[in-house]
Amino acid sequence: MSLPEGRHNRILFVKNLNYNIHGGDLYELFGRYGAIRQIRLGTSQQTRGTAFVVFEEANDAKNAIVNLNGFHLMERYIVVLYHVPSRLSGKGSIDQREEELAKTKQQFGIHDES
Repeated sequence: MSLPEGRHNRILFVKNLNYNIHGGDLYELFGRYGAIRQIRLGTSQQTRGTAFVVFEEANDAKNAIVNLNGFHLMERYIVVLYHVPSRLSGKGSIDQREEELAKTKQQFGIHDES
């Protein structure tokens, strides 16, 4: 997958975080690699153990990934990735994708073999 264009390459997604981590812990760790605009720590049942880190500069985000992916933090090995918004990743619901496929097949006269 290629790197997202524009401002998105400054946004990192971090997972496998210890549930007891605080935003200040992440500011201290990620701040070593550049100025941070924002950190959002997951707080719901579905998002606990995750965070988004937004850097001011894309190069700082890149350095953070290189140095922190797999880093041992509070008894966990964290995973640091570029954040790719779902509208850019091409992901959608299976039903939606199947519906689009059916429309395309109909448009081009393609019939499934029975």
